[in-house]
Amino acid sequence: MVESQPAAIDEIPLHRMLALDYEPPTPGEGRAQVRMPVKAEALGSTGSLHGGAIATMVDLACALAAVGSSGFDPSRESLVTVDMHIRYLGRARTDTVLARAEVIRRGSQLIVVGCEVVDEQGHLVAVADFSMMIVALRTPLVDNAVLVAGGSEV
Repeated sequence: MVESQPAAIDEIPLHRMLALDYEPPTPGEGRAQVRMPVKAEALGSTGSLHGGAIATMVDLACALAAVGSSGFDPSRESLVTVDMHIRYLGRARTDTVLARAEVIRRGSQLIVVGCEVVDEQGHLVAVADFSMMIVALRTPLVDNAVLVAGGSEV
């Protein structure tokens, strides 16, 4: 959980459904790791981890690494994903997979992050390159309270 923004990440229903587990980023480090159990909710039609589940885990790991590398202030700024490219390279052979992200370059606005997804035996599942941008804090497009309550937006 990111200390400066504890509710934002933990209240994302997709993160809870996938049971993503992580530690807060260490300020100045620019590295992060996210764990995800290989469970039925995360599988695709072939019985392997769904690409979207892997992408969600990569997105979180890279965002945490970006937060750790910067002086990010969630009261004034947002981190938004600019792009993400994932190469799916193999199947997980264990009950858990790990996304290990590390900042490659941090500019004044753009942060570039690399990420590997491996199973607990070290078999490579996917690699990704990812970039985020720090922008001024924006008003959400949708009221999160409405979404959590199951309502719909018109």
